[in-house]
Amino acid sequence: MCLPNDAAHSRVSVPEIAGRVLLDEADLQRTLRRIAHEIVEKHPDIDRLVLVGIHTRGVYLADRLAALIEQFSDARVPTGALDISFYRDDVRAHPQPVVKATRLDFPIDGRSVVLVDDVLFTGRTIRSAIEALFGYGRPERVQLAVLVDRGHRELPIRPDYVGKNLPTARAERVNVQLSEVDDVDRIVLLTAD
Repeated sequence: MCLPNDAAHSRVSVPEIAGRVLLDEADLQRTLRRIAHEIVEKHPDIDRLVLVGIHTRGVYLADRLAALIEQFSDARVPTGALDISFYRDDVRAHPQPVVKATRLDFPIDGRSVVLVDDVLFTGRTIRSAIEALFGYGRPERVQLAVLVDRGHRELPIRPDYVGKNLPTARAERVNVQLSEVDDVDRIVLLTAD
């Protein structure tokens, strides 16, 4: 299991968020089980598979998916954590990014890497993640698993595994909360006031 050990990832108390709950704990678990099944089905060479979560919530989602994949296939899939802070194209807008640890305790050369993130929006985070990932080797292929695809792409990026397609207004916000960080499992849609 890939658990960050720095202070930036310590559990925080999240205030109650007003918004529409899109997925509750049971829905979220069912969604992750479906994604894990899809990953297993598309990887007959499961021994070459690795999951790499994008900080922060993608790391925990990757760990959950790895545990489910192990349940379904009896194969232990390595997980890693990827920090993209210095690969973002908006670093000037955020001159002091919170840098988290990248941990890839396995080679990625010639492997099938599934990047895992919570929400896919413009595609810029994924572009940054791909660039960061290739600094560690040359995978055979890179796929993308996201819990929520909310549209509004600015780059030609498409996920291979999607938990929920959610058309949103640009001003709306999708808030994924996970028990490892937020003490609750749910996805909430926040509307602009």
